[in-house]
Amino acid sequence: MTRNSPLLKLENVTKRYAAPEDGGAAPDVLRGIDLELTTGESLAIVGPSGSGKSTLLNIIGTLDQPTNGTVLLGGRQLGALSDGQQAELRSREIGFVFQSHHLLPQCTVLENVLVPTLVVRAGAARSGADARAKSLLERVGLSERLTHRPGQLSGGERQRVAVVRALINEPKLLLADEPTGSLDRAAADNLAELLVELNKETGVTLILVTHALDLAGRMARVQELRDGVLQDRGV
Repeated sequence: MTRNSPLLKLENVTKRYAAPEDGGAAPDVLRGIDLELTTGESLAIVGPSGSGKSTLLNIIGTLDQPTNGTVLLGGRQLGALSDGQQAELRSREIGFVFQSHHLLPQCTVLENVLVPTLVVRAGAARSGADARAKSLLERVGLSERLTHRPGQLSGGERQRVAVVRALINEPKLLLADEPTGSLDRAAADNLAELLVELNKETGVTLILVTHALDLAGRMARVQELRDGVLQDRGV
């Protein structure tokens, strides 16, 4: 990848699910999606429920595969990678934050954050993980919660742990799918501000799927997915 190459590039990405049993036409959830993002950019994807926002995010994160088209991350065509290579890429280069935090209830905050480092082979991400986890948890205001378990935290605190967990392996790309959807307004605002600040401070490229237009407006770019087509919009 050259200096001016996009970190992420989607070319003519289409997703079509199986035809319904009544013999109707198979719906195209995504229709010819083109997208480019450079390192450190932030993008919000908005659109009505069922428009395919989460499907698009899952394809970018290799949790799903497109019917047609290509996805390139760092110049590599993700569809050409084996399942094992895709899993390794997800561990090293992509962080995920979902509406549900998916924390392990039996583990402490620190242990939950360190879980992704257990599947990364020796390297920069594995080295110094404990210190990096503590530094990030301090950054998000959870330095006094290291030994707490998820059940002892508020919803906003659990989502902050999930964000730190997503960043622990120093990914190039952070994918957030409705990360504030289960939070009250104050906690949602705090998490939104945190994502913006971490995007600026760490240089991680951020793609955020949300229904909240105020949250979307905090991103550098906003695009709307409607009828399978992704296009620029103002907020």
